[in-house]
Amino acid sequence: MEKALAGLPGWTHEGDALTREFVFPSFRDALAWMVRAGFEAEALDHHPEWTNVYRTVRVRLNTHSAGGRVTALDVELAARLGRLASGMSALTSRA
Repeated sequence: MEKALAGLPGWTHEGDALTREFVFPSFRDALAWMVRAGFEAEALDHHPEWTNVYRTVRVRLNTHSAGGRVTALDVELAARLGRLASGMSALTSRA
């Protein structure tokens, strides 16, 4: 897991999931990111557990069909979500 995390800036391994918090300049920016992130998730047929409060989005990734463990799909989706946030100028990314 440490090797995978090395390539996922801002992500942490908590329990049996990858987690990350994204903070955007506004609610509109957070919502726009979530819509785009949804397309990435759908492309992988792998969907995040997430919450949004105002301009903060908290994401938790694991694979339910693998007993709730972190798999390569989680690592790939985490990488895509991170790149998407970088491209959209998230103010802060906190683990």
